[in-house]
Amino acid sequence: MDLEALEWLDQLVLQQRGDRLSELQRTLIEQVWQGLTYPQIADRYGCTEGHAKDVGSDLWKLLSEVLGDRITKKNLRVTLLRHFKVQDTQAIQPQLEILGFVGRGAAIAQINALKAQGHKVIVIQGSGGLGKTTLAQHYLQAQGFEVVLELLMAKESSNITPAERVVEEWLKHDFQDETGLDFGISLERLKRHLRQRRVGILIDNLEPALDAQGQFLAHHRHYVDLLSVLASPQHQGITLLTSRDRLCEPSVTVQHYRLPGLAFEAWQQFFTPKMSVHEPATLEAMHHAYGGNAKAMGILAGAIQTEYEGDMVAYWHHSQDALLAPTDLKNLIDSQLHRLQSHDIYAYNLFCRLGCYRYQDVPTVPLAGVLTLLWDIPETQRRSALVALQNRSLIESHKGTYYLHPALREAAIATHQESARLHSSPDWILAHTQAATFWRDQVAAIQTTQDALSALEAYYHYLAIEDYGKAGRVILKSRLNQWNQHLPLGSTLYRMGLLQPLLNAIPAILDRLPNDHTLSELHNILGDVFWITGRVHDAIQSQEKAIQLSVQALAQYPETPEHAKARYYYTMVGIDSRLSIGLYCLDLWELEQAAHCFEQVMVQVHGTVHERWAEKAAVCLALAQSQLGHSMTAHQKADAIYQTLFFEHPLENRGSSAYFIQLLGQTYVNLGRFDIAKDLFEKALSFSKSSHYTQVQGKTLTGLAIMQRQQGDFGAAIASLHLAIQRLENLGAKCDLAEAHYQLGVTYQSSGNPESEEALKRAIALFESISAPRQVEKVRAKL
Repeated sequence: MDLEALEWLDQLVLQQRGDRLSELQRTLIEQVWQGLTYPQIADRYGCTEGHAKDVGSDLWKLLSEVLGDRITKKNLRVTLLRHFKVQDTQAIQPQLEILGFVGRGAAIAQINALKAQGHKVIVIQGSGGLGKTTLAQHYLQAQGFEVVLELLMAKESSNITPAERVVEEWLKHDFQDETGLDFGISLERLKRHLRQRRVGILIDNLEPALDAQGQFLAHHRHYVDLLSVLASPQHQGITLLTSRDRLCEPSVTVQHYRLPGLAFEAWQQFFTPKMSVHEPATLEAMHHAYGGNAKAMGILAGAIQTEYEGDMVAYWHHSQDALLAPTDLKNLIDSQLHRLQSHDIYAYNLFCRLGCYRYQDVPTVPLAGVLTLLWDIPETQRRSALVALQNRSLIESHKGTYYLHPALREAAIATHQESARLHSSPDWILAHTQAATFWRDQVAAIQTTQDALSALEAYYHYLAIEDYGKAGRVILKSRLNQWNQHLPLGSTLYRMGLLQPLLNAIPAILDRLPNDHTLSELHNILGDVFWITGRVHDAIQSQEKAIQLSVQALAQYPETPEHAKARYYYTMVGIDSRLSIGLYCLDLWELEQAAHCFEQVMVQVHGTVHERWAEKAAVCLALAQSQLGHSMTAHQKADAIYQTLFFEHPLENRGSSAYFIQLLGQTYVNLGRFDIAKDLFEKALSFSKSSHYTQVQGKTLTGLAIMQRQQGDFGAAIASLHLAIQRLENLGAKCDLAEAHYQLGVTYQSSGNPESEEALKRAIALFESISAPRQVEKVRAKL
């Protein structure tokens, strides 16, 4: 079947019914057109013959209603041909023009042909502005995929989102799956979803990630692993990449399709209904000068309409000398901006300043974020500057938010011989400062991942202007979060599982900061991030550095009223870091060292304003003592803290308490007080589920399973451990996951299950990966 005819039919159904043809409906039309029978179609598509017949019956009724002519399997070809020929010029082009998608029937046919040959990853290659992105988006939306994912690469290679972060976001927000911290695990999880669902993926503007040889830059090599997964034959959908450069990775199977410029006929179809004066020779000269560039076509149409009232001949008479030599989009944008500068200086300034936004983790900017860049004109005139950009197709919009196409952002920032723009102007620092202030004030509380990422945007603005102190303070700014806590942004980010942004952001500025509280607290936060990701020894080093810095700072501040706030802050950082090291040592099974840390904290805070830390340290110390076999001492401490937490100062019903509640529950299991332990585990599970503390859920289930095993209920223990392992694998918490596998192996041994050896070996492998020799020794003793 002619693809143009199928596209026309699809658009007709969309127009009259509001939905596109499904993939099976399209397949039925194409293959019935070719004379295939229902059994043949069902076999090729992978469904039952009965299902194909049912869908076909409904489809012929639908087409009969849409076309106003009786359609059957037998008369489909002749009837559609008759309708298509009559409406070819009347129906197809106006509908495609409304979609902003004209002249790409052959391109769609080529992509379909490549897809039919089994290609899973197709690179749409061509110069800037040819319409690569438009083609890819149109194609994916028309295929009826269950999920369509889009990744827009940053124009600057230094700002490209790491592949790990991309996969995290897809799993978390598009597949509602927990994200693992090990990239290999995340890829396996993504691969499973791609096998189970029809997913269309667009990776847009690839070339900033490539080197001169067409291979991924060294610090973005994980994109090779991602593309290898997307190229798997088991992937039910397809991945389209757009790039100006050819991708030349020998280990990745991709198929290139070079996109040509639009034909002159396409430009005619686009311009004819818009122009009050139409001169074919003028249009042909414009088409030739810009090589049929699709983006140029849209920009020219806007300029002709707004600046010359639709008079194409007058426009070209005044503009052709500046545009004839170069034919790429960059030169077209430069020319357009020269005109904008002479016609509307406020709009020109706004365009250049909009280049300060990244349009990556937060892909669009709200209206207020746009208008804040017009600090030098009255508020009443600011909207008109934005409208001027929209009228000239120099800014994109989506549901009240705005963004610059990567090529446009590059033009806004760049410095050229003939025009200095944002980067070399006095506005560079001020624009980034205004944008950072906007993001800071925009996010009052953090309830969602998008809130957290929006708040972090201020960091990147300060980084761009090399104000590293303010960049660090962005990470440390406290806000109310979804757990009803006031925590620094960095702490909230890692509790939400957004670890990669912190792993990138904090090390980038540590060596550029003075020895103030910013530096010590950033080391403190980074330590927790390292810990969660299994880099326990790096975590300890970070916390030791935080302690060192806090001690140095305290030596500089005498115990006087004017220095009370600074002393409080530095003391708190040191206490928290010492407590954290103790927790890390527990995971390494360095029990004596852990107990020593907790004792140090309790001594340090006794009788001070930091007394609240004593309760946390007491819970941890009781657990360490119970694991060391100091039962009497552990029992005394556990009872004392239990009395304090649940009777003298009852805990609030919130997830922030759950971590220490489950630690206390583990202590009572070690002491054989299963009644209290069960109550504590139930509280911890309730708190953690309501606040989505996945790590606490996993640790609590592991503790519950130990208790169930000791009570002889092996079935319940094994079920709890399997659920714990599932939770912890999704999170990627290596230490806790290793402990769960260890407990599963011990439980299997106790119940006579031969699978115990495999579980114990898995625990050993995990403990070895985090360099925990005492844990490995503990597990080996069970083999």
